[in-house]
Amino acid sequence: MTSNRLNRLLSFLKESPDDSFLLFAIAKEHEKLEDVANALEYYEKLVAIDPDYVGTYYHLGKLHEGEEATEKALDIYQKGIDIAKKIKDQHALSELMGAKMNLEMEL
Repeated sequence: MTSNRLNRLLSFLKESPDDSFLLFAIAKEHEKLEDVANALEYYEKLVAIDPDYVGTYYHLGKLHEGEEATEKALDIYQKGIDIAKKIKDQHALSELMGAKMNLEMEL
């Protein structure tokens, strides 16, 4: 199942295959369509291509949480925390630390 928005984003990606914003938007669109496998694929590609795109880690971690892959989610959150500290993004740092702490409290 695809949406018009997803089709447009995928066509833009053909012209700019390493565009971080497009990869993120495509992953989010797959999430909306409940296509977890493709969402994971695009988030993981984004982490590989642009590890400093810090917003990825929160959404990727939440996706892993939804799939009950707790250890993967915790690992992703920690990587995001490290990146947020490195790039001095306090907002992302706060969100990632909160997500990680909440998940750890559920264990």
